[in-house]
Amino acid sequence: MINDTISDMLTRIRNASSVRKKIVLIPYTKMNLKITEILEKEGYILSFEITSSNNLKLLKIYLKYYKKYKTNYYKLTVIKNKKALSDFKNLVKLLKGKQGNKKTPCITNLKRVSKPGLRIYVNQKELPRVLAGTGIYILSTSKGILTDREARFRGIGGEVLCSVW
Repeated sequence: MINDTISDMLTRIRNASSVRKKIVLIPYTKMNLKITEILEKEGYILSFEITSSNNLKLLKIYLKYYKKYKTNYYKLTVIKNKKALSDFKNLVKLLKGKQGNKKTPCITNLKRVSKPGLRIYVNQKELPRVLAGTGIYILSTSKGILTDREARFRGIGGEVLCSVW
């Protein structure tokens, strides 16, 4: 039996994105569902759906990747030799083809902050920012599961569940 379902969920997503899987299956809980909804709303995952197999409810999460291209601009007018120019163009085409296959996960880091052994609570004035606002903290508040931006806007604090960037 799993004691901490949130850390289990985060670990499954982290492991699946590190091996570039498209789909992750996670046990269904209300907390996992709310966190997944936030991840979809913020654009860290493509989508999710609730499935059931053998009387078990599961969350099927579709992970999001983007293609990473290295753009280097070369001045081809500098090369005077026609054979060297054609060889160089072929090499650039070959490199572009290999770089096009690289998938980079949208979730760079997924970290559990508040654990069952050590709960971390913050008030509205102490709400942290992840990488100057590029990432998010997910909080459990009296108004439900919110991101740090929503909690800051509403002026409430709560338990910091995890950070995502």
